[in-house]
Amino acid sequence: MAETATTTDREIAATRVFAAPRELVFKVWTEPKSVAQWWGPRGFTTTTHEMDVRPGGTWRFIMHGPDGVDYPNEIVYHEVVEPERLVYNHGPQPVFHVTVAFADLDGKTELTMRSLFETAAERARVVEEYEAIEGLNQTLDRLAEHLATL
Repeated sequence: MAETATTTDREIAATRVFAAPRELVFKVWTEPKSVAQWWGPRGFTTTTHEMDVRPGGTWRFIMHGPDGVDYPNEIVYHEVVEPERLVYNHGPQPVFHVTVAFADLDGKTELTMRSLFETAAERARVVEEYEAIEGLNQTLDRLAEHLATL
């Protein structure tokens, strides 16, 4: 019997259902004005310097923490299938691979986000140092709250 490779020890993943059509969810995920309203954990704000959502395009932004610390980020898109999927690398350090899937559920959207790290140790460090799991959950909460205002 062949062994199946698994990445769960290197992955952070979440799935949520939003009461909004996937075209709208995709739009607010990929437009700078919308992203500024909800991206990041509670207490964070986001300043976008460049957002070019296409294969090879870049999203450069700074997340401003409630403690006054700025966190520069850069995303390089590898795959953009509107309104179904985004695949990108997120950095600068650590660099991790992200897939965001937007599934239509009769007018609602099931969003699944998977972040894959090079090693289990790197994943563990990000979870510990940046509280990445809680941060992801808060970010998706903020997205739900933003969608409810539209």
